[in-house]
Formats: sequence, C-alpha cells, structure tokens
Amino acid sequence: MSDEPTLLIVARAPVAGQAKSRLAATVGDEPAAQMAAAALLDTLETAEALGWPLVVAMTGELRDAARAEEIAAVCARHRVVAQRGEDFTSRLIAAHHDADAGRGVVQIGMDTPQVSADDLRRAAVPLEDHEAALGPAEDGGWWVLGVREPGWTRCLTEVPMSRPDTGAQTAAALERSGARVGRVPPLADVDTWADALAVAALRPGGRFAAEVSRTPDHEQAGPSP
Repeated sequence: MSDEPTLLIVARAPVAGQAKSRLAATVGDEPAAQMAAAALLDTLETAEALGWPLVVAMTGELRDAARAEEIAAVCARHRVVAQRGEDFTSRLIAAHHDADAGRGVVQIGMDTPQVSADDLRRAAVPLEDHEAALGPAEDGGWWVLGVREPGWTRCLTEVPMSRPDTGAQTAAALERSGARVGRVPPLADVDTWADALAVAALRPGGRFAAEVSRTPDHEQAGPSP
C-alpha cells in the first residue's frame, strides 16, 4: 500500500451502568464509565497524533456518557458512523465496510489507552504484503485487526468473541479464507481492575492513568450500591 490506511476506532459511549461491566463489578458503575471515557480520549489523542484518516464507529447514547462534551468535540473533527448490526461481530464487519476508503483499514477498540502511534504504524506494516494483520491481546483476544479490503472481515462470523482463544481462532479463520496474516506485537487491554492498574502504569501521564489514580485500591473498591 502506498497510501496511509484508515484508522477505525470501534467504541461504545461510556455510559454508567453500560460501560466496562467487569471493571464496574469492582470499582462501581460511575468510576468504570469515567475510566472508559478517559481510555477513549487517550486513544483518540494518539489517533490524531498519528495523522491517518480516522473513522469512529460509535454505539450507545454519547449525550448520556461520561465526558460527553470532550469526546464529542474530538469526534466532530473526524468521520463518525453509527455501528449497525444485530451483534458485535456483525457491527465489526459493517464498521470495516463503512470505514473503507480503498487504502486498507486498521481497527482498534477503546480498551488499549496505552497504544502509541508507533504501535499503530507497526500494525499497518504487514498490510504492505499481507491481506490482514492481527495483534493479539494478552488475555487471548486481539487488540488490532488490519485488512487490505473489508471483505476479509466476513470470516469473523466463524469466530466466538470474548474467549481466551478468540485471537487464535481469528487468525485461523482469516487464513482459512485465504488471507496471509501478518502478526503484530501483543498489547494488554483493560477488562478488570487488575488490567486497569497494569495499563495505567504503561502511560502514567494519560487521562486513563489519572482516573485509575482517583479510584481506591481494589481491595477497598466495590460495586455501586
């Protein structure tokens, strides 16, 4: 590819009671929503610094979200599309098609606020001579999926999501469909309070780390009453 790919961020509006349920089970609904909002803002900041065309595929009511005005202000500078589909997999596939501009798509979520511009550049390198690029998450899922054409994402219908082998099954499904898959270095993503502590330490100056620092230690933190 001679042109920069499109960066696609698949995001859920960080609404208390709907955001980061596993994290909320420990820290409470409102702190979890604030952390999710901070994670999204950190991710958007990195995306803007990267300078690639940016598309945000959003689901949920942003007006009800934590830090809604900040998120809306950043999103207003870029293309925002509504997620469409009956389940997460169909929404992912649709988002790739909606974001495609003929230069390839590199897709991430909002659970890796420590991601750097260099991480994203590395994720695009395999697309020079592969049909797909995949970066595993440390929990067995994946944090980034790049494809040269959106049709390669159709194989995601074969992959059970949110399982310890989702990353491996995604790579296998892509290869069965005929794609050459370039591997990208792994990153940790945030699902639990332990994840939040570990990821915050990787980007101590970020918004996400600031929100984590405002939350009591996990031994004292508990769900909202």
